[in-house]
Amino acid sequence: MTEFDWTARFSGTAALPRQLRDRLISAARVVKIKQGSQVFGPGNVPDSLLFLYDGRIRVFQRSEGGREIVLYRVEAGESCVLTTACLLAEKAYDAEGFAETDVTAIVLPKQAFDRLVAEEETFRNFVFAAYARRLIDLIRVVDDVAFGRIDVRLAERLLALGAGLKEIQATHLDLAHELGTAREVISRVLNDFQKRGLIGQARGRITLLDKPALVKIAESP
Repeated sequence: MTEFDWTARFSGTAALPRQLRDRLISAARVVKIKQGSQVFGPGNVPDSLLFLYDGRIRVFQRSEGGREIVLYRVEAGESCVLTTACLLAEKAYDAEGFAETDVTAIVLPKQAFDRLVAEEETFRNFVFAAYARRLIDLIRVVDDVAFGRIDVRLAERLLALGAGLKEIQATHLDLAHELGTAREVISRVLNDFQKRGLIGQARGRITLLDKPALVKIAESP
């Protein structure tokens, strides 16, 4: 077979029977999306299932007042659960997806998706297993926003961004969007971290001066 076998890139599709993988390859197409481009937006009804072959997509919601909260990121080797949900319900998106990097995606048209879900138990199990995993992640986001301490969540985010690094590039507004809060709240907590000698700040940059102390905050109950 001379067609591009993208199914090996995804753990779920790689485990499917060869005959089913060939059906997926025949039905799907490869698309390229430039960094900074909108992948989907509110009001759009998806017509394809999205598999991210390479790159990263940020999925977020925006309030009427302009505040954002990041729901999750689709990483290379993953499918987009929001697209799956909207396909199954035949509903429009209520969130936005933007390419954080140049993206290579595999799109499986809805007609082929519906047929495979109806006819192939292994494909159906793969779709719903991926959906369930991401739904748990979304519930955790809601729980964090509703009940989590902002200093704990901010320390966690700084450590995640600074994995292997001493300095990260992020504005107060970027972090507010990530954590679903106001920029002023982030500024207040970062200034407190700075006074305690945990971080240093410059325009658009944050230096992690005391990672062990940030870990203690991130792990606090």
